[in-house]
Amino acid sequence: MSTIVESKSSSLREAWRGIQTAKPGIRIREAARDLGASEAELLATRIGEGVVRLQGPWTELLKSFKTLGKVMSLTRNDACILEHKGPFQDVDVKGEGARAMATVIGPVETRVFFSAWSFAFAVTEEKSDRTLKSIQVFDKAGEAVTKIYLQEKSDEAAYEKLVEKFRAADQSAELEVEPYATEELNGPEDRAAFLQEWSELKDTHDFFGMLRRHKVHRYHALELATGKYTYQVDAKLTPKQILDRASATKLPIMIFAGNRGNLQIHQGKVRTIRVLERGHAGPEQWLNVLDPDFNMHMRMDVVHTAWVVQKPTTEGLVTSVELFDKGKNMIAQFFGLRKPGIPEREEWREVVKNLQAL
Repeated sequence: MSTIVESKSSSLREAWRGIQTAKPGIRIREAARDLGASEAELLATRIGEGVVRLQGPWTELLKSFKTLGKVMSLTRNDACILEHKGPFQDVDVKGEGARAMATVIGPVETRVFFSAWSFAFAVTEEKSDRTLKSIQVFDKAGEAVTKIYLQEKSDEAAYEKLVEKFRAADQSAELEVEPYATEELNGPEDRAAFLQEWSELKDTHDFFGMLRRHKVHRYHALELATGKYTYQVDAKLTPKQILDRASATKLPIMIFAGNRGNLQIHQGKVRTIRVLERGHAGPEQWLNVLDPDFNMHMRMDVVHTAWVVQKPTTEGLVTSVELFDKGKNMIAQFFGLRKPGIPEREEWREVVKNLQAL
């Protein structure tokens, strides 16, 4: 490591310690933002002090999660966190290299996009009276992709074997992060043709491909389809209304939330819904699902718009509620739980129908 890089990482480590002293309990993600760094860069300053840098192949690292038994899988973006407890039951990897993807089915359900997996660490940290052990994955900008935390019944021996198997030869604190360039999506060239293709969808999974072909940003697509397949609802009321109704009626729903490298999915009922305020820089309003094996934490002060979206399929229309921040970035999606080949439940459509339209 060069003297300049070593000095930079040392300065960052000292700055992190300073902010932890000034703001006890501050989360690493918040500290990174305060310091103008990434979460991965901060974590790398602790290599050799409870942090081990890991290397790929990332597809094999993901498959190794199956050996850990019951874990807590956490995936987040700036406004929504999903946490599921359970094993990585069924992992199916498709493709190779930058095109590699995976589906994880079972108590932990995710869609994995390996093109965004750039850094990974094994982390041991002390929190209150507990020792937490985790595997944490980051994209090239140093933003968290997913974190896998050991639980009381996890296989710690398997965890140690995993760490040794994927331990990187380079254990320096040097980390070269790179911001993502803004993608230019200026379509569609033909609005009528775009909406015609929307009307001919056969499966909800075809929607993303349609956006790519027409070079349309997802948010702009919803604007283009306003009055035909989409309309806005009250962003501040909608998420809690959906969760309260689903909880009261025991209606199983689906919640999707994620980032460039991982999309985590909840499928099932929700029970305990709570709104709490916290934050070091000012009050943040969090909408929470606090169930035994599933937690959701959503920052309601960041939710800016909410849309009802309908997509044709071979089983009829499928309805989602999609949440966005001010930058038109997707926060989360809600669906009624349904199985392939079965039409959408009327109970879900009733929940959506009762949302306050704008």
